[in-house]
Amino acid sequence: MGRYVFGVDLGGTTVKLGLFQADGEALDKWEIPTRTENNGEKILPDIAESILEKAAQKNLDKADIIGVGIGVPGPVDGNGVVYKAVNLGWGVFNISETLSQLCGLPAYAGNDANVAALGEMWKGGGQGYRSLVAVTLGTGIGGGVIVDGKLLTGCTGAGGEIGHIHIMDDEPDACGCGKHGCLEQYGSATGIVRLANRTLASTTQDTILRSSEISAKSVFDAVKAGDAVAIQIAQQFGEILGKGLAIIASILNPELFVIGGGVSKAGEVLFEYIRPAYEKYVFHGSRKTEFALATLGNDAGIYGAAKLVLDK
Repeated sequence: MGRYVFGVDLGGTTVKLGLFQADGEALDKWEIPTRTENNGEKILPDIAESILEKAAQKNLDKADIIGVGIGVPGPVDGNGVVYKAVNLGWGVFNISETLSQLCGLPAYAGNDANVAALGEMWKGGGQGYRSLVAVTLGTGIGGGVIVDGKLLTGCTGAGGEIGHIHIMDDEPDACGCGKHGCLEQYGSATGIVRLANRTLASTTQDTILRSSEISAKSVFDAVKAGDAVAIQIAQQFGEILGKGLAIIASILNPELFVIGGGVSKAGEVLFEYIRPAYEKYVFHGSRKTEFALATLGNDAGIYGAAKLVLDK
């Protein structure tokens, strides 16, 4: 029986890889570039080569290795079929089978946000919980849903795409998905900048935000400094995101929301703005759902990919 597992987090510019013991102890972590030319044809061969090189370096026989897990930026179903990963140039094909053939090891694939949720449940902010929703507040909003310890992927792997819940009518700007009024247009890092620019354009009130480049960080730094305009922006952010999470909770009734991504670096102050709106909108049966910050940062994907293998 193998004692080791590889976890892979495939991003648009970088592939993060990790070698783990079956108990979750990380033995090595490294990165390789993501070569997206020619519709990403080099990506999986590069990953397989890197894994086999690391196994040789560590004197691991294939019998020592349980398998390889990979999280990818696109919808992936329960059989490992990806339904287009636009920023990699990929169409529809079975990643698990392809990677397994390339490296001669069992391989399992999932959507990157779902896989990161698994990582946070296993070794991060969600330890001790069995039903949770991981929310990644980055450039967009990613989501991963775990029910009774298992990923909820949906029939084409698009389960957990919480950033594209329609939350606002009459939004003039288009979301990256092409629709208007998606949750990620207000609750992500870029969404906070949108709310801030609109607020600054509509008020003449003094604020330290006018003297710096607007970012999610600068907004929440100003909130912590007691800036009235920044607090107004944070309230708008919290109202919209809290409402979105209330909608999710009314369907899934999770024990916990784990909040990660760049915006989460603001810390616990986020919950002061999200929680009141959440409690205002949510069905009473989910009012006691807890909130926690993600703790694995950029490593959530490799941990979750490793756990993907161990759960098979």
